[in-house]
Amino acid sequence: MRTTFGERFGTAGDLNNATGDYDLEDRHALRRVAGLSTELTDITEVEYRTLRLERVVLIGVWTEGTQESAENSLLELSRLAETAGSVVLDGLIQRRGRVDPATYVGAGKASELAGIVSATGADTVICDGELSPSQLRRLEGVVKVKVIDRTALILDIFAQHAKSREGKAQVELAQLQYMLPRLRGWGESMSRQAGGRVAGGGGIGTRGPGETKIETDRRRIRTRISRLRGEIAGFKIGREVQRGQRRRHAVPSVVIAGYTNAGKSSLLNALTGAGVLVEDALFATLDPSVRRAKTPGGRPFTLTDTVGFVRHLPHQLVDAFRSTLEEAKDADLILHVVDGSDADPQAQLVAVREVLAEIGAQNVPELVVINKIDDADPVALKALQLRERNCVLVSAKTGEGLDGLRAVIEEGLPDRDHVVRVSVPYSRGDLVARAHEAGEVTRTEHGPDGTFLEARVPPELAAELQRFAVA
Repeated sequence: MRTTFGERFGTAGDLNNATGDYDLEDRHALRRVAGLSTELTDITEVEYRTLRLERVVLIGVWTEGTQESAENSLLELSRLAETAGSVVLDGLIQRRGRVDPATYVGAGKASELAGIVSATGADTVICDGELSPSQLRRLEGVVKVKVIDRTALILDIFAQHAKSREGKAQVELAQLQYMLPRLRGWGESMSRQAGGRVAGGGGIGTRGPGETKIETDRRRIRTRISRLRGEIAGFKIGREVQRGQRRRHAVPSVVIAGYTNAGKSSLLNALTGAGVLVEDALFATLDPSVRRAKTPGGRPFTLTDTVGFVRHLPHQLVDAFRSTLEEAKDADLILHVVDGSDADPQAQLVAVREVLAEIGAQNVPELVVINKIDDADPVALKALQLRERNCVLVSAKTGEGLDGLRAVIEEGLPDRDHVVRVSVPYSRGDLVARAHEAGEVTRTEHGPDGTFLEARVPPELAAELQRFAVA
């Protein structure tokens, strides 16, 4: 039987005994998620044929957590589907102790899902989870339409938004890694080579179909993956050279990380006037943008906008984008941006921190920046502040709180407490320029033999200037 998502579960949603079984009625229910349909209704038949996008039905399995978290996950899947260009017709959740190893939602529910797909005229089913190759194949066999999972959907969005050579290579690598174990073929139609005399005349016992199409495809994919890894490694070298130059010039690095569509690019624009793309869409930014900024005290630093994260970010993407994400690992400070208006900002924090830990950036100093406070519930903001003590409230849209954020960033940058009094020869004007760029020069005098400086500079620069020290 089907019930609306808004109905209360009551005791049916609780565990009945120590074995972990749910009530029969609860396990047999597919709950429709209200308000997910984005289908256009006021459109003529001719226009409909022209504008029709993929029509999808969403399906999720609620195995743990609260009803609200399961609902938020499916709502996020709906936004992902819309970002990919689909029309969401319906969304359903089944509660189970665990996903079915054969058909994800169980054989009976898969048949019921097939009826819903037929009734709505959907041509795609999107599952809120990563399905194994066998689950995809069996569920497609039941519902008779294309089935994709959350991972494939996110990869598709990344492919649409990738613009740079590095971004396109990273997305293609992730797609191929996902596709490789999911290649499939049936029967003799997959054979590409003949055996026997045609293949070289091996004689009795050696004749056969030769290499099949699926084997050829796998070999080509592995070859392409190897080439892409080499190409991305080249981009990584260039990125490391740039980071090395910044370190030599003692310019602190601040990285903006956070959930997708939390307002990271808007914050970068508000702090630096960068003018990068800002769009109310998931994964609008794939290519990192590095901009120069200054603290209220005039200290320069770099501000890097990174790709957004999401719940259950595919591990293929983390692997492919590792060289880009490592900007966060080498940063002096991470601005962890959270959407304060989101229904579950704590889940955003958890998802982002999982990825930061995966790339080894969990020990980098973190400042939580709660964005979109102009559109957030004050009670929810207060609760978030109590959980996250080291946080700043801002609105990149209105500018509220940005001055306070700049001040906190200045406090969070590495100390430059080395005071130097030096006379730098005119032949080493590069050191004078670096002192002005990376330090705070309090006194300058030009003498016959060189430039006298009194300044506060980072430790690395202080060590280089030490040989020109004066009493």
